[in-house]
Amino acid sequence: MDSLLSICDIKEDVSYIIDLASKIKAGETEERPLEGKTLAMIFQKSSTRTRVSFDVGMYQLGGRAIFLSSNDLQMGRGEPISDTARVLSRFVDGIMIRAIEHDDVIELAKYSDVPVISGLTNLEHPCQALADVLTIKEHFGTFEDKKICFVGDGNNVCNSLLLIAPLLGMDMSVACPEGYEPNEDILKIANEYAKENNTEITVSHDINVALDDVDVVYTDVWVSMGDEAEKAQREKDFAPYQVNQELMDLANDGAIFMHCLPAIRGQEVSAEVIDGPQSVIYDEAENRLHAQKAVLYYYLKD
Repeated sequence: MDSLLSICDIKEDVSYIIDLASKIKAGETEERPLEGKTLAMIFQKSSTRTRVSFDVGMYQLGGRAIFLSSNDLQMGRGEPISDTARVLSRFVDGIMIRAIEHDDVIELAKYSDVPVISGLTNLEHPCQALADVLTIKEHFGTFEDKKICFVGDGNNVCNSLLLIAPLLGMDMSVACPEGYEPNEDILKIANEYAKENNTEITVSHDINVALDDVDVVYTDVWVSMGDEAEKAQREKDFAPYQVNQELMDLANDGAIFMHCLPAIRGQEVSAEVIDGPQSVIYDEAENRLHAQKAVLYYYLKD
């Protein structure tokens, strides 16, 4: 059964899903295409945008979503993931899971008879990346000759952006401190995609190098869920990588600022930037809904 655990799973259909999201947003698809469908939503991590976008998305497409926290499931008491997958597959048409460990999502999909959609793991955040590129396309009208720079921690969001950017013909750079580079396996695949699509991937510890000829400046929190024990060290290491107006001025004229949210103003980004005219964070957040609806349509429509 096809599932969305990584951007790699939709390598051939990324453009189709983005176009579908645009059509759904514009009201150009049939009404209630998922009538009678049910989505189980498993949350091992708290969420705002992921939970609401999938819940509302299913409702608007004519289906229903069921919220399940770890405390609501026997998984929280030690039931094997394989048993949970097999049982839920008898009840629902799809499973969305926001998990801690990527391997848990892989195991869930392995034993599920219905599509599994990753709402985030420690390795990737494919649904966020889809919303991000939808926003870029809306703002610039094209992906051609565009470049994204991710500033900060080479985390799950960065990993998914590295995979999706070259598939759409965009260059991407990462500016990060030593020791916070993106996942090596992800970076290897991203470079393969870049070679296939005549684009470029670069990782640098020098912000000036990474921000050369950039159209999109993207950042995320310095301390993600699960990294709280490293808070003091991370704040020290990432301090030179704050996205402020001085840094934004290094990007191209007309560059936009993006953040997956939640954000900490005065830490990874200055209030002047995130609340300024170059920021598209609320368009980006709204597009989680439209991108999620496209993913749900793609995987659950008969």
